[in-house]
Amino acid sequence: MKDSDILIDRDAPEWTPEMFARAIVRRGLRPVPRKSLLSLRIDADVLAWFRAQGRGYQSRMNALLRAFMEAHK
Repeated sequence: MKDSDILIDRDAPEWTPEMFARAIVRRGLRPVPRKSLLSLRIDADVLAWFRAQGRGYQSRMNALLRAFMEAHK
């Protein structure tokens, strides 16, 4: 497909980096795996950065770990 063949929805707002960071990627309709409680040591500056992103920072950390796992299967 060429770029010129892609239809652009002019009514849809442009994605900001903040919106993109909060997006959740789901492939297919598989059920979400159950989560397990874990005690994990994270560098203080890394944790502070994620917490500064606001609500849902733990879910975003999980999504990044899942993406890494999927890329290395």
